[in-house]
Amino acid sequence: MVQKVAAATNLPGPPPLDGDLKISFLGPFGTFTEQAVWQVAPAGAQLLPATSAPQALEAVRNGAVDRAVVPIENSIEGGVNATIDTLSRGENLHIVAEMIVPVRFVLAARPGTTMADIRTVGTHPHAWAQCRIWSEETLPNVVHVPTTSTAAAAELLGELSGESAELPFDAALCNATSVERYGLVALVTDVADNPGAVTRFIMAARPGSLPPATGADKTTIRVSLPSDEAGALLMMLEQFSVRGVNLSRIESRPSGNGLGHYDFSIDIAGHVAEERVQAALVGLHRTCPSVQFLGSYPRVDGVRADVQRGTHDTDFVEARAWVDGLTGRLGHATTHG
Repeated sequence: MVQKVAAATNLPGPPPLDGDLKISFLGPFGTFTEQAVWQVAPAGAQLLPATSAPQALEAVRNGAVDRAVVPIENSIEGGVNATIDTLSRGENLHIVAEMIVPVRFVLAARPGTTMADIRTVGTHPHAWAQCRIWSEETLPNVVHVPTTSTAAAAELLGELSGESAELPFDAALCNATSVERYGLVALVTDVADNPGAVTRFIMAARPGSLPPATGADKTTIRVSLPSDEAGALLMMLEQFSVRGVNLSRIESRPSGNGLGHYDFSIDIAGHVAEERVQAALVGLHRTCPSVQFLGSYPRVDGVRADVQRGTHDTDFVEARAWVDGLTGRLGHATTHG
């Protein structure tokens, strides 16, 4: 199923491969991810749902679509590992935008279902983690049945409504859009252990033009550390601290090279066009086995980086000019001495 959206914006990255811009997203229609897509999708874009975040990203790599929108971080559960790992493995992709969606859940079921009927609840594992305490207190002994997304649970209940086949679960935790879309009824609204939870989504594209620096940006990288050097993590962090570069997220992920070997997925507060960020990346490249650039893009919250004294672009430019002057004198002295 393909759906066209009608919001207008300009997106960085390469132009569409064929006609209208195609955007894959964690589907089906009705997910929180679809809500994120609507925040950035340009007029005339085609939306194509995928069954998982890795599938949506791989569709960009193989040329089936031009962009992918997937969840990357939740304010309760932290990073979405499937997204973080898929971004960094395989042909390079760049993050070109981020979106934030408030996460509010509804306990939904087929018409005629009562609270007393519910023994099993289908939803995505991240959604279950955000509603587990409420579910266990409200529905004693309830069992979670994992689904690929919150909307997938609602879609399955809606598709099987009225059929004699045994359902895989009695109710779904999803958003209000899915309840209406798939013909369910809301038994309880505003379900959550932590009201005010949000999920951060990213839009990924093949490498192309980068979004320009705004002063309120993020740069995402993945860094491998030397496996046999004491203090390697401290050495990596010092590349940021000595240049006044703050980090908004850092998570360790298995490198795939055996137990005890980890990479770090990092969000930097700043844009690769800024001198202090470039200097930190140079330091990382000198001292770490692998540094992967995954994009610079505007922060959706608009929070500007707190640039410390001595780390503004002009400070680096002036310092470099001073050193150039010294080396120029050295060359002159060597030539005429």
